[in-house]
Amino acid sequence: MKDYFYLIPIAIALGAVALASFMWSLKSGQYDDLAGAAVRVTLDEDDVPQKRDGQ
Repeated sequence: MKDYFYLIPIAIALGAVALASFMWSLKSGQYDDLAGAAVRVTLDEDDVPQKRDGQ
């Protein structure tokens, strides 16, 4: 039973730290453009289409 007096405050503190870090990530804009990151992965600005002779 003594263990609960240590484990419950530790669990609450860890939950508060996780919530605070999630709220910080929301305010810093980590989740603003989720679709843009997925599209940027597929784009490669160095690739240029090759020109074919006769076209």
